Amino acid sequence: MATVEAPNLLTGETTCNSLLQQLQRIWDEVGESDKERDKMLLQLEQECLDVYKRKVDLAAKSRAKLLQALANARVELTSLLAALGETTFTGIPDKTSGTIKEQLSAIAPTLEQLWKQKDKRIKEFSDVQSQIQKIRGEIAGTGEHVGSPAVDESDLSLKKLDEFRAQLLELQNEKSDRLNKVLEFVSTVHNLCAVLGMDFFSTVTEVHPSLKDSSGVQSKSISNDTLSRLAKTVFSLQEDKKKRLCKLQELATQLTDLWNLMDTSEEERSLFNHVTCNISASVNEVNNPGALALDLIEQAEAEVQRLDQLKASRMKEISFKRQAELEEIYARAHVEIDAEAARGKILALIDSGNVEPSQLLADMDNQIIEAKEVASSRKDILDKVEKWMSACEEESWLEDYMRDDNRYNASRGAHLNLKRAEKARILVNKIPALVETLVAKTRAWEDERGLAFTYDGVPLLAMLNEYARLRHDREEEKRKMRDQKKFHEQLNTEQEAIFGSKPSPARSLSTKKVMGLRANAANGTPSRRISAAHQTLSKSINKEGKRDMRPVAPVNYVSLAKEDATSCISAAEPFPGSP
Repeated sequence: MATVEAPNLLTGETTCNSLLQQLQRIWDEVGESDKERDKMLLQLEQECLDVYKRKVDLAAKSRAKLLQALANARVELTSLLAALGETTFTGIPDKTSGTIKEQLSAIAPTLEQLWKQKDKRIKEFSDVQSQIQKIRGEIAGTGEHVGSPAVDESDLSLKKLDEFRAQLLELQNEKSDRLNKVLEFVSTVHNLCAVLGMDFFSTVTEVHPSLKDSSGVQSKSISNDTLSRLAKTVFSLQEDKKKRLCKLQELATQLTDLWNLMDTSEEERSLFNHVTCNISASVNEVNNPGALALDLIEQAEAEVQRLDQLKASRMKEISFKRQAELEEIYARAHVEIDAEAARGKILALIDSGNVEPSQLLADMDNQIIEAKEVASSRKDILDKVEKWMSACEEESWLEDYMRDDNRYNASRGAHLNLKRAEKARILVNKIPALVETLVAKTRAWEDERGLAFTYDGVPLLAMLNEYARLRHDREEEKRKMRDQKKFHEQLNTEQEAIFGSKPSPARSLSTKKVMGLRANAANGTPSRRISAAHQTLSKSINKEGKRDMRPVAPVNYVSLAKEDATSCISAAEPFPGSP
């Protein structure tokens, strides 16, 4: 039996007909019956039909998947366009005809482009939101943010992105403002710490550790808590600065007062120039490093304490210096005080220890101020008293000059004396008006203060009243002497007519003169009472009416007025015009 070779199924020539013919030949050789042949052919047809059905089903399923993919692609395209906010996207395919695969092939590039755009947009959103989250964390003081922010992929439009960017810009501006505030606070803290002599790094580290880093500006904390604590720190340091400056200025004032009190040398004072240089400075003017350091204040306190102790030991010397100043003021004002009693009181107070040295010196300063006020109120009257005394001295000189018989001789300096005599006469003529003005001013002064105006312990009005009385007595005496002179001249004329001889010219009678208070008893004052002057005058005339040729010493009537006012004020005659 011949062997039928099976055809090569892999060749392109193999077809169903050729296979069927080959099967017929095999059946012929085998001798298959028609029934078997029909049965096998029917089976072949059924198997072929099953294969076709499966293929059709697979094709239908593939078409359905492609349609679903196309629908999904179109939905995804719409979703992407909506999420990206693309209303006028130019890459959308307008082809709605053709095979499904053609339509998918047409829409695939657009989807790919939109996916890339979406990924890019998500990254942009993520970057912006990450920066926003970071800055918010810095402002809130929560530190670094944890994880990436969730991006809402349903809205990736440029409008939404711009909103986030605007929000980021606002936060960046706020961060910049906060950072500037932090840097300003830190700079203020640095300056204050330098002035106060404090450790800057430890001070700002207590606020926040990041503030001590001078290089990493952006890494500094800008949280509300940091700003609040920095503000409190600055306020606290400023208050400390005010208190220390006040304390230092108080110490500088004490040092200056003690130096002035004890006449401290400039060399010793210069050691504390760094303390006294800010004695009148305001808080904002004190910016030198270490100007208000605690050790500097302690040094000034120690010096004040040392000078206080030294002042206590030199209290007597200082007090007597003040007392001498007080006595000098009263002496210039011609006010008598009991200096010995005052010094004894000072010694008693110091020795008793019942008074603070500063209080004693303050009381003496007040006394000095009061004395200066008294001297100021007396100045106008004292000036006129000086003029009155000078006028009286000129009057005394003029009387001496008029008694000089050689005053008109052409001697050396005679013309100068003549000029002085002319001026003296003018000045003497002003004495009554000057005394009257002086009396009026003195009474006004006494009425205003309810006190008697004394001059070296003597009431001035009593002195002026006594001076007026003495001046009046002197004028009366001059009048009597003029009458006496006329009597002698008449007597001489009669004797000449009887005896024919002319007696030698009589020396001019000595007259009294008014001298100032500056002249003392050594200038020739013979007595304290005006009666002494009359006695002197009576002794100069003998019983025969002839004058004694011996010179009579001039009488100091102003000195007499002062002495008489002291001993018998009540007996003094009132000044003309006085009540």
